[in-house]
Amino acid sequence: MWILLAFASALFAGIMSILAKIGLKEVDSNLATALRTVVVVVFAWIMVFIVGSHMTLVDIDLRSVIFLVLSGFATGGAWLCYFKALQIGDVNKVVPIDKSSIVLTMLLSMLFLNEGFSFIKVGAMIFIGFGTYLMIDRKQIVSARSKGFSWIFYAALAAIFASLTAILGKVGIEGVESNLGTAIRTIVVLIIAWSIVLMQGKHKDIKNVDSKSWVFICLSGLATGLSWLCFYSALQQGPVSVVLPIDKLSILVTIAFSFFVLKEKLKKWAVVGLILIVIGTLSLLL
Repeated sequence: MWILLAFASALFAGIMSILAKIGLKEVDSNLATALRTVVVVVFAWIMVFIVGSHMTLVDIDLRSVIFLVLSGFATGGAWLCYFKALQIGDVNKVVPIDKSSIVLTMLLSMLFLNEGFSFIKVGAMIFIGFGTYLMIDRKQIVSARSKGFSWIFYAALAAIFASLTAILGKVGIEGVESNLGTAIRTIVVLIIAWSIVLMQGKHKDIKNVDSKSWVFICLSGLATGLSWLCFYSALQQGPVSVVLPIDKLSILVTIAFSFFVLKEKLKKWAVVGLILIVIGTLSLLL
């Protein structure tokens, strides 16, 4: 069951990236993230009350709360960096760097969560890592370095925070109903996102958000909520070193969209890299 949930998470995450890219065209990335998080929080808590897990709030231990909060902080950092990178860089260049968190997460899960090493996992990491390398445009990297802080910097930070999100979330979700755990950590993300927006004074720009952007921001928030609920339910039942790579197959959805709709061309070596990532990920199911 957790494998199906992980694939569902990947599908919704891919849809989220697409909708966010469209909705970010005329909206500051931090403000869009904050607005999107409101939708996610509302959706997450509606699910909590539907399944009745709000009745177990008093049973959550301090350890779980701490790790869920830390996971929320990591998610907030990942989101802010990812959507900033997405706003200033091409989808098919930002996404591969963000997905490099897979290798780091697999290593951390094997080292700290005792998920164990295996030849299949090592082989998968090599395929995924090399595939990610092939998908990154070296000319874009050289250009990004020469310009200082840019999309590549934010995309790399997003990958690091995403890795920490999965590891901390796995620990925090143990013994907690997955919908409730998702809702709790989403509140942390909401606080972080709006704190940054208020500090930057971007909240004043809400009145300038057009109706089209509102629609896409709300839809991306709904897709995010569905992705998170599926992801943390899968994470609660399955190993991080397998759940996260499957979740990151959302790259197939975003790359396809960027190619057919945004007309962002994928080079030959990038296609080879994408194939290697898929092969490495699916090998984990053996």
